[in-house]
Amino acid sequence: MEQIIMNGNSAAAYGALLSRVQVTAAYPISPQTGIVEALADLVASGQLEAKFIMSESEHSVMASLIAASEAGARVFTATSSQGLALMHELLHWAAGARLPIVMVNVNRAMSAPWTMFCDQSDIVAQRDTGWLHVYCEENQETLDAIIQGYKVAEQIMLPVLINMDGFYNSYTTEPVSVHDIKDVDRYLPPYEPPVKLDPKEPHTLHGGTGPHLFMEMRYQMWQAMEHALDIAREADDEFGRMFGCSYGLTEAYRCKDADLVLVSSGSLVGTLREVVDVYRDRGDRIGLLKIRYLRPFPTEEVRQALTSARQVAVIDRNVSVGMGGGFWQEVRSALYGSEVGNKPVLGFLAGIGGRDVTPESVDKIIQTARSNPPQEVPIWVELKV
Repeated sequence: MEQIIMNGNSAAAYGALLSRVQVTAAYPISPQTGIVEALADLVASGQLEAKFIMSESEHSVMASLIAASEAGARVFTATSSQGLALMHELLHWAAGARLPIVMVNVNRAMSAPWTMFCDQSDIVAQRDTGWLHVYCEENQETLDAIIQGYKVAEQIMLPVLINMDGFYNSYTTEPVSVHDIKDVDRYLPPYEPPVKLDPKEPHTLHGGTGPHLFMEMRYQMWQAMEHALDIAREADDEFGRMFGCSYGLTEAYRCKDADLVLVSSGSLVGTLREVVDVYRDRGDRIGLLKIRYLRPFPTEEVRQALTSARQVAVIDRNVSVGMGGGFWQEVRSALYGSEVGNKPVLGFLAGIGGRDVTPESVDKIIQTARSNPPQEVPIWVELKV
């Protein structure tokens, strides 16, 4: 194992390298461009033995990967924001075709107005496409999540989206352990597709399907997504045994006796963890729940982590206009009707469009939750109007 100082984009490229991807198609878009550049360098140098396709658009990227995956290749790409939106039609196709594609999305706010800074509205808008969604806090987690992503995807035959925050992760450098590729080979064996395009053994794939079968095929996708919870836990446990680090579907930090639990995802979790420690040092019982998987949603882990809390404050770096934050909706739904569902779940919107969420911002969230929180949600943090 070698430790290298690298940014999140490079960590994603190394995750693809260690996973021995065979085809990668890409179209550069900030703040994802570094992934495409790193992949091109790895292929050109011979370190990554893969077909590299420079496409004319993100829609074409996903079309290329669908075809390559149908042919039996392990495939990879990365995108962001408007590029992800352009892929939307084919995200549904990739999931419905049951293809184990792994893609990194570098979270960036959706225009208009035009912006290149971070929030998670781009990816939360894709949560119903049938892809698994994983949110990473730091660069090591991104590299490891890609390897684990293939381990899970190739068992359940559904695609996986790995998310990291634009700039906060993509262009921030930190030490990353690059695992020995022979160890990764033992963890992640070569992909063996159950069916593939082969002239010697022809199949009809994903042809016209009538009402008599379409619903059953969607039910099979549903079953696979439900099964993914167990498969992801097993893959993470095995990864921990082999490489000494595991992440879980969620991470409950100092939640056992907490009366207020903050809930969030991505790079923001690092700031929240520091704030929780400061409050704990004062004897103030604050906890933190980090959610890694949005799809499938880990309902049982969330309920267990929030058992003792009298209040829950979900901090979203995304907004569904007319409803609120995506994670707030999911957490509230998970608690509804359960034994731990009789507590207020407040929804806060922070960091929209790349605005910094500082420890002082988190202080304001905690004080708002603990004082007399407004009845209307979502609660916009540090709004200037």
